[in-house]
Amino acid sequence: MSQETNSSLKKVLKPIHLWAIAVGLVISGEYFGWNYGWGVSGTVGFLIATLIVTVLYITFIYSFTELTTSIPQAGGPFAYAHRAFGWWGGLIAGYATLVEFLIAPPAIAFALGSYTHFLYPSLSVLHVALSCYVIFIGINLLGIKESATFSLLITILAVIELLVYIGIVAPHFSYETFVTDPMPFGWPGVFAALPFAIWFYLAIEGVAMVAEEVEDPRRTISLGYIYGILTLVFLALGVMIVTGGITHWSTLSQIDYPLPAALAIVLGSDNSWTHLFASLGLFGLVASFHGTIIGYSRQIYALARAGYLPRFLGIVNKRYQTPHWALLAGGAVGCAALILGQTDQVIVVAALGAIVMYMISMVALFVLRLKEPNMDRPFIAPFYPYFPAIALILSALCLIAIVYYNPFLSLYFFIGLLIVSGIFTINKRFFTRS
Repeated sequence: MSQETNSSLKKVLKPIHLWAIAVGLVISGEYFGWNYGWGVSGTVGFLIATLIVTVLYITFIYSFTELTTSIPQAGGPFAYAHRAFGWWGGLIAGYATLVEFLIAPPAIAFALGSYTHFLYPSLSVLHVALSCYVIFIGINLLGIKESATFSLLITILAVIELLVYIGIVAPHFSYETFVTDPMPFGWPGVFAALPFAIWFYLAIEGVAMVAEEVEDPRRTISLGYIYGILTLVFLALGVMIVTGGITHWSTLSQIDYPLPAALAIVLGSDNSWTHLFASLGLFGLVASFHGTIIGYSRQIYALARAGYLPRFLGIVNKRYQTPHWALLAGGAVGCAALILGQTDQVIVVAALGAIVMYMISMVALFVLRLKEPNMDRPFIAPFYPYFPAIALILSALCLIAIVYYNPFLSLYFFIGLLIVSGIFTINKRFFTRS
C-alpha cells in the first residue's frame, strides 16, 4: 500500500509546545545576526532600532493572534489574506511568508557552521551547514509531535543558556563602553539597522503554520504567542544591552558568533566557560533551525493544497502524517541559498519577506472585521484598531528603510514576486487540476 495520502495533519500540540515553537523559531536571533546592526548604527542607534521593532512585534503579535485563532489553518498568513482579498492576496502573502521561512534557515545554518568551526577549526562552515539540513529534515519527517517535543527540550536549554550568559556578562557591563561612539551614522543608521533588529523576533509568527496541528486552537494559540513574545522581548534586550557594554561594538559587529566572542573577552578565550558556552550555543541555533524547517514545510504544503504550487508538494505521508515532499523541496532551496548567499544578505531578504507579510496580514485583519463582522473570534486584538494600525505603520517604515538601504536585494525580491504571479496566472488551471 502507498505511504502517501492527502490526509489531514495530526492535532497533538499543547500550549507548552507552541511556546517552545514560538521561542525556538526566533531564539537563534539572540545568538547571532543582530550584531550586524551595530555595524550600521552603533550601540545606541541599534538600541533605538530594537525598541521600534519591539513595539512593532508586540502590537503585531497581539493583532495577528486574532487571525490565527479565527482561521487556524496551516497556511497562516496565506489563509488570512486569501480569505480577505481572494487569490491575489493569498499569492502575495504566501510568497512573502515562503521567502521568509525558506531564506531564514540558511542564515541559521551559516551560524551553526560558524559556531562549530569556532570549536573545531578543521570542520568546514559550509559542510556543517549542509549536514544540518540533512539531519533536521530527517527529524521533521518523523512527525509533528516528535518534532515539537524535540523543540521543547532544545528551546528550554537555549533559554537557560541565555540567562546564564546574561548572568555571567552583566557584572562586567560598562556604561561608558556602551555609549562610546553610540550613533556614528546618526538617524540614517537607525533605519539601516531595522532589518537586523527584526532578526531578534523574525519568524515568531510561524506558530500559525502549525495551527491545524493544535489540540485546542481557541485557547492554545493565544497562550503560545503571548508567552512567547514576552520571553523573547526580555532575552533580546538583555543580551543586546549587556553585550554592548563589554567591548567597543565594532569588535563584534561582523562575526557569526558574537556571544562566545564576548565571553572570551570577559573570561579569556581559554576559559572552560567560553568553550562550554560555544558548545551549548548550538542549542539555540538548532531550536530555530528546526522550527523554521517546520514553518517552511507547512507553508509549502498549504500553498500546494490551495493550488499555488504543484499538487504533489501537498501530499502528506500516511505513516508519519508529515508533508515530506514539502520538507525536501524547501531543503533543496535552502541548500542552494547556502552556497550562493552571505549571512547579512540572507537576513535582509528574510526580513523583507516578513515585513511584506506583516503588512498584508494587518490589512487583512481590518478587511475581515468589515467583511465578516460575525466571524467567530476566540481572541480579540486588544486596543483595536490602534494595535494593528501601529503594527502596520511601523511595518511600512521598516519596508521603506529596507528597500532604501538594500535596493538590489529588494529588486530581486519583487522581481521574484512578479515571476511567481505570472507563472501562477498562466498555469492556474494546471496547478488546480485534481
